[in-house]
Amino acid sequence: MLATDNLAIDPERFGEFEVLFFDYERSRREFFRIAGAGVIVALLMGEESAAQPPRPGGLQPGGAAPREIGAWIHIGEKSEVTVYTGKVEIGQNIRTSLSQVVAEELRSPIESIRVVMADTSAVPFDMGTFGSRTTPTMATQLRRAAAAARDVLLDLAADLGKVERGSFTVAAGKVSGPGGKPAFTFGELTKGQKLMKVIAAGVSTAPANKWAVAGTSVPKVDARAFVTGTHQYASDTRRPGMLFGKVLRPPTFKAKLESVNPKAAEKKSEVKVVRDGDFVAVVGPTEFAASEGLALIEAEWQAAPKQTSAQDLFKHLKDTAGRGGGGGGFGGGGGAQGSIDAGIKAADQTVKSTYTIAYIAHVPLEPRTAVAEWQDGKVTVWTGTQRPFGVRGEVASALGIPAERVRVIVPDMGSGYGGKHSGEAAVEAARLAKAVGKPVKIVWTREEEFTWAYFRPAGLIEVNAGVKKNGTLTAWEFHNYNSGGSAIRTPYTVANVRTEFHTSDSPLRQGAYRALASTANTFARESVMDELAYAVGLDPLEFRLKNLRDVRLQAVLEAAAKQFGWGKAKAAAGRGFGLACGTEKGSFVATCAEVAIDPQKRQVRVVRAVTAFECGAILNPDHLKNQIEGSVIMGLGGALFERIDFADGKVLNASFADYRLPRFRDAPVLETVLLDRKDLPSEGAGETPIIGIAPAVGNAIFAASGIRLRSMPMVPDGLKK
Repeated sequence: MLATDNLAIDPERFGEFEVLFFDYERSRREFFRIAGAGVIVALLMGEESAAQPPRPGGLQPGGAAPREIGAWIHIGEKSEVTVYTGKVEIGQNIRTSLSQVVAEELRSPIESIRVVMADTSAVPFDMGTFGSRTTPTMATQLRRAAAAARDVLLDLAADLGKVERGSFTVAAGKVSGPGGKPAFTFGELTKGQKLMKVIAAGVSTAPANKWAVAGTSVPKVDARAFVTGTHQYASDTRRPGMLFGKVLRPPTFKAKLESVNPKAAEKKSEVKVVRDGDFVAVVGPTEFAASEGLALIEAEWQAAPKQTSAQDLFKHLKDTAGRGGGGGGFGGGGGAQGSIDAGIKAADQTVKSTYTIAYIAHVPLEPRTAVAEWQDGKVTVWTGTQRPFGVRGEVASALGIPAERVRVIVPDMGSGYGGKHSGEAAVEAARLAKAVGKPVKIVWTREEEFTWAYFRPAGLIEVNAGVKKNGTLTAWEFHNYNSGGSAIRTPYTVANVRTEFHTSDSPLRQGAYRALASTANTFARESVMDELAYAVGLDPLEFRLKNLRDVRLQAVLEAAAKQFGWGKAKAAAGRGFGLACGTEKGSFVATCAEVAIDPQKRQVRVVRAVTAFECGAILNPDHLKNQIEGSVIMGLGGALFERIDFADGKVLNASFADYRLPRFRDAPVLETVLLDRKDLPSEGAGETPIIGIAPAVGNAIFAASGIRLRSMPMVPDGLKK
C-alpha cells in the first residue's frame, strides 16, 4: 500500500506526495567511507525544500524537517569526478545532461565524470524521477555543487601554489596560474585531502549564454554499450545461485483466494512452493520450471460481485463523482471567475460537448523485474523503478524491517512512462528470497504487465463554451471526471470560467502516466477551441492567437504554423490539416498535423506532424529532439487506437497481439522546431511534447471528413461514417 492512499490528493500525482518512512543524516565520516579521500561538495536538503512552494495537505518535499545532505559531488585523488543522484535513467538520457551541467561548471572534460544513480545506500534521498523535475531541480542542484567544487579547487591551488587565488583559472580539468604556471590537476589538489564543502546560498553559476558544454549536442554517455548490447538493465541482473519465481495471480480483479492445493507442484523436486497467507508462488532453477510448477497448483477463488466493464465505464465515472477518495472541486489548477450563465447569454455561438478518454497501458519495453538477495539480515533489491526510495519503503513495510536494512539499486530501465512508481516485483522477489534463503528473480510476463500494473486513468470531460461573432471567448466551463487535473486550466483569456476536477470510483487500478492528464484535458480543450473557430468562421490559428495572452504559447504556435506552412496549402480530397497547443510543467508545445483518410477502408493515416517546443534554455538539442519525436509517436497510440478493453473483472486484450500500438508504418514525417530561450531557466521536456498530437490529429480529421471525434482513441476500428 502506498503511503499516500488516504491523502486527499489528485490520484494521478500520487508519486509527488510520498511520505518519508525515515529521516537521517549521514556523518562526514560516512561520506568519506563511501567515496574515499578527496573533496566532497554537499547541499543541505532543507535549504532546497524551504525554497519550494508548500504541497497540498501540508506535505513538504523531503518531509517536515529534512536533515539529509544531498546532491553531492566527489573529486578523487586521480582527478575522477563522481556525481551522486537519486534520479533514474529511463531512456530520457538524463545521465548525459547531468554530466554536461557538472562538466560546464567544473570546467572538466565530460569523459572524466561518472554519475552514480539510484542506489539508496550511496545517493542522497530523492522523491523520484517523475513530473519532468530532473532538469529544473537536480540539474540546478548539481550546477551549484559543481560551481562550489570549482571554488574549493581554486582555494587549494592558491594555498599550494602560493599565488593569488584570483589569478588562477580552471579549464580542461586543470587549475592553472598566470601563463599556465603553476598548473595542477584536480587529483594533485585533492590528494591526501578529506574536505567537505557545504554549498553557500550565493554560489554563482554560468549563465546559459556562456555555456560551452551544456547547451550542445554532446553524444550519449556510454553510447557504445547501448548500441552493442553490453549495457545492463534490471532484467539482465544475475546473482550466484539465483532462482526464479512465479506468483499465483487471481483469475479476475478483486477475487479472493478460498483454497489452494499445492501437492502436485510439491512433487516436482526442482521447485519449491511458497505460501504466506494469500501470497502463493513457486521458485525454481529456471523461469520455465517455475512456470510449470505454478501451473500444477490448484486454487479456488471467490469472484467479486459484478464489476464495471468498458461498455459502461463513462456512465460509472460520472455517477460516482466525488467517490474516488481524492477530494474534487477545483483540484489540479481549476477555479472559477465571473458567471458562466452570463457568459453563455453573451455568446453568439455556443458549444456543449462531452469527451471520453479510455484507460491505456504504459507498455514499457521491459516489464517489471526484480532480483532480491538477503545477507546478514539485510536485503538488496535490483529493480526497475522510478522511485527507489519509495520502493525501499514498500519493501521494508512488507517485510516488517527498518528501511535501513533495505537497499534498492536501480539499473537503467527499459522505459517507464510513469508506470513504474510502485515496487510490486521488488516486494515479491524479497519475500521469496527470504523464504528460500537464496537470491530470487521475478520477471513479470507481458500479460501480467498488461493486467496487474496500473493504467493511465480513464476520464469523462464535459465542456460548455461560448464565443462572440468576432471570435472573443465569453464562457468556458470544463469538468473532468477521474482522469486528472493536469493542464486543466485554459491558457486562453476568457472572462467567465469554471474549471473542476472530480474524482470518481475507478474500476481499474490507475496511476501516473507520461504527462498525466494533460493529454486528456488538452485533447478536449483544443478540440472545442477548433469547433468554436469553425462556428464563427475564423481560421483555427487566427482564433487561438486572438484569445491568447501568453507570449511563450503564442511563440510555439506561430513557429509550428510557419514550419508547417499553415494556410498556404489547400487540402485535397480525404486530406486535412489540424493544429493544437498547450503548456504543462513550465514548457510549451504546439503541433500541426496532416492526415489522409482512405476512402474505401476509412483508415486514418497521419502523414506529417510538426512540433514546436520551448522549455527554457536547452541542455542538449539533439537529445531534446529525440524526446519530442518519441513523445509524438507514443501520443499517436493513445490518440488513434490504444485502449484497455475489460469486462467481468478481466482485461480482454492483455497481449501485443490484441493491444494496438503504433508501428513503423504508422510513423508520420516528423519535423521539430526548438525554441531555445537562454534567458529562461531550463524546464523538463520528457512529458509536455505528447499533449499536442491527439487534438491536432482530431482537428485534421474533422477538416478532412467533417466528422468531429470526441473519444480517445479516435479511430480504433477506422473512421465511422
